[in-house]
Amino acid sequence: MNGVVDGTIVPLARVEAVVEPHDWGFARENHGAIATHWAKISAGKPAMFNGRIMLQHRGAIADGVFSARYFETDYAAFMTWRDLGHPGPVVRNGYAMAALRAADGAFLCGKMGDHTANAGKVYFAAGTPDREDLRDDGTLDLAGSVTRELCEETGLTLDEIEVEEGWTAVIMTGRVAFMRPVVLTWAAEEARQIMLSRIREQAEPELADIVIVRNFAESEHLDMPPFMRRYLAHIYAQD
Repeated sequence: MNGVVDGTIVPLARVEAVVEPHDWGFARENHGAIATHWAKISAGKPAMFNGRIMLQHRGAIADGVFSARYFETDYAAFMTWRDLGHPGPVVRNGYAMAALRAADGAFLCGKMGDHTANAGKVYFAAGTPDREDLRDDGTLDLAGSVTRELCEETGLTLDEIEVEEGWTAVIMTGRVAFMRPVVLTWAAEEARQIMLSRIREQAEPELADIVIVRNFAESEHLDMPPFMRRYLAHIYAQD
């Protein structure tokens, strides 16, 4: 997938992901820089945890299937690599996202809390794959990651959501977001109030707010990553 243009949108029937051993030269060669950068970005944010995560180093698309290979590294190395502009051979943060939509058609995004690594950013519930997503057979449960992250961040329960079939991949430099449609039976404002009430009950909530997006123009006034705007532009063009 080298040379893929930023913002490429690919509809998918499924995503197949396997974790395998891989020697990531960036992490091996930059221990000092990684430690220094982590100390800087985590200062004053005790909730930031340098856990083990999975990054994607190989990917191919054929017949509606995205076949990916991942390797394990630590969060500090990933953040340093990301903030330095993704140096070295192609590696991507390949994560699954719940493209949450209310009964009235509006999207519902989370605004990240000030104590998080992406403070103030507005996007769908998601998380870089980690050991919780790893099955015994070495595959990654990205479909499970969609619902786990959504429920953890918003307080929603599995019986309150409907996960639709298929995926949409948004491919950018250093990342590929696997979007999966998730719908609610509530209208947007009611859904927002329900989620906010549950977030307030969480001991350490990741989200500071739930943001309603009813059209693409509204996204332009938010601190929203480019991949999110690309996805919303694609969806609203189809509506």
